[in-house]
Amino acid sequence: MNTPLITADLVDLDLTAGTKDEAARALARRMVAAGRVTDLDGFLADVAAREAQMPTGLEGGIGIPHCRSAHVTEPTLAFGRSTRGIDFGAADGPATLVFLIAAPAGADQDHLSILSTLARDLMRAEFTDALRAETSAARAAALIRGEDPQAAQDADNTDAAPGEAPAGESQETGAADSGADGVGTDGDGAEPFRIVAVTSCPTGIAHTYMAAESLDRAAQAEGVRIQVETQGSAGFERLDPAVIAAADAVIFAHDVEVRERDRFAGKPTVDVGVKAGINRPAELIAEARRRAAETPAGTPATAPMDRTGEPADNGDGFGTRLRTWLMTGVSYMVPFVAAGGLMIALGFALGGYEISDAPSVADHFVWTEAHSWAALLFQIGGAAFGFLIPVLAGYIAYGMADRPGLVPGFVGGAIAITIDAGFLGGLAAGLVAGAVVRAIQRVNVPAPLRGIMPVVVIPLISSAIVGFLMFIVIGKPIASAQSGLTDWLEGLSGSNAVLLGVLLGLMMCFDLGGPVNKVAYAFATGGIAVADPSDTSLKIMATVMAAGMVPPLAMALATTVRGKLFTKTEKENGKAAWVLGASFISEGAIPFAAADPLRVIPSAMAGGAVTGALTMAFDNTLRAPHGGVFVVPLIGSPFLYLIAIAAGTAVSTALVILLKSRRGTKPAAVPEAAGTTAPPAAAAAPASA
Repeated sequence: MNTPLITADLVDLDLTAGTKDEAARALARRMVAAGRVTDLDGFLADVAAREAQMPTGLEGGIGIPHCRSAHVTEPTLAFGRSTRGIDFGAADGPATLVFLIAAPAGADQDHLSILSTLARDLMRAEFTDALRAETSAARAAALIRGEDPQAAQDADNTDAAPGEAPAGESQETGAADSGADGVGTDGDGAEPFRIVAVTSCPTGIAHTYMAAESLDRAAQAEGVRIQVETQGSAGFERLDPAVIAAADAVIFAHDVEVRERDRFAGKPTVDVGVKAGINRPAELIAEARRRAAETPAGTPATAPMDRTGEPADNGDGFGTRLRTWLMTGVSYMVPFVAAGGLMIALGFALGGYEISDAPSVADHFVWTEAHSWAALLFQIGGAAFGFLIPVLAGYIAYGMADRPGLVPGFVGGAIAITIDAGFLGGLAAGLVAGAVVRAIQRVNVPAPLRGIMPVVVIPLISSAIVGFLMFIVIGKPIASAQSGLTDWLEGLSGSNAVLLGVLLGLMMCFDLGGPVNKVAYAFATGGIAVADPSDTSLKIMATVMAAGMVPPLAMALATTVRGKLFTKTEKENGKAAWVLGASFISEGAIPFAAADPLRVIPSAMAGGAVTGALTMAFDNTLRAPHGGVFVVPLIGSPFLYLIAIAAGTAVSTALVILLKSRRGTKPAAVPEAAGTTAPPAAAAAPASA
């Protein structure tokens, strides 16, 4: 590594910003001037998106905004010290020490190891006290790099490589052992209490390692032996299975799913958000002791703590958890929709709509006949479509109960197809399966049975219960509700159908691939994932795809006709948005919405509503669940369909230009590194879902 993570020109010992956005902009400007960031606004949009996930303020007067970004050329850290303090959302008040961490989209492990060491340093009072007292930017940068501040005074603004971490600190990438040497036995000669922990955060850069350090230090103070597995960007080194087996309790301090969670099955568990691991480590250790004392040997993990320390299912409210579970199921379903739907569309394109009546290609296939190839594509696509509801249900249950939820979830989803419960049945089956497995996991079982619980007992019992409920209790009412909803939609015509088109258009453009968009898309694809979809289902699919194409096409058009209202990076993204919009990938508008949500999102929704209304009014139909303009030949009244898309795109374009013109400001000029061009935002998963 020839470039230091931080140099004196990236330090501001008199940060005058009053808000976290101003602070991030002031420090980011230093990164731009140093050639570490290529686009100021694009980078700040990524910082804001990370900040929206969870505030980055820490107790002790620290703010640590951070993100990965395609606009960062190399791992970089900027430091600012504020006299009046800046609110970063910490419970104990504003931050006076602000660290802005910028990592490239593909940050290398060596630099991320240094970032993890910094995160641990922030938990040491002597480190933060020294930064608060320092008067030299060069010495402050050296202190953060882990060098001798006085020796580095003459090396200001050089390219010297970062030194080693301070004494006693390690650049860990995996499991950290606190107390392996310092904790022997309790005062009475007994073995110390043993804890294993896992920490992780969405970015995997800062909070992951800060929580690990906080737990390490609290464990040392309590005379507890702890080993922490940091599942962060700098690496994932698994805890030794023997260490896990010997542990008396487990602490999960995480904001993303713990990887390979089954390794800890059967241990008393405290399950909290990562910030609880940073701010309340002693409470978590005490809670782990209490649960271990109350839990007989061999008992599965008890209910986790929430972020306030009270018993709960996990750290979030029920609404947030429900959305996460449903999104998990839909996200795994989407690739089946894309693959199966496009093959069905190709089958129709080659063989016409009568291809659905072709005999099985296993019995009749002629290599030289286009009709046989069309039938092959159609039948493969139909096989893929047959997995939609089981995959949806299985992965909803997986989101709730991890791998033990897969078997009953898939079984329940398959039953939903059998009884014609459709999309609603899949949702219900997944939620029921996850709830049943979670309930079984809380039952006290003898130690000899613990090993076969996830392989034999849980799949057997949960599948039987879910099957009974789906076949006998709730399946039929759900099937009736699904049938009633279908019949109601079939009866819509005229103004009622247009209103449905408006609603679907608004949903598709509200969050550009987020939960609301996915609900509308899953509803549409569920309607055509049957042997003989109704005419109304085909209209809904056409409406959903048309509306989903509008936001990226509108942003592309706006950057073309009024480029001066957009930054250089946004204009580059606009070029990519033409292709993304034409391909029905709504996520192509996300970079614009992230940078200016109050103008972009309402404009997109207005255009989507217009397109949705027009496609319903034009009676457009679509048999393919994806493809954008590439499946226009499969659309009923294709010319009118393109007119609907063009009208919505024009409305969105006009509105976003009008709103941006009225703000009275121009995009900030950003110094560009020589020879560099910010790449367009990468497309998300296909299906605009």
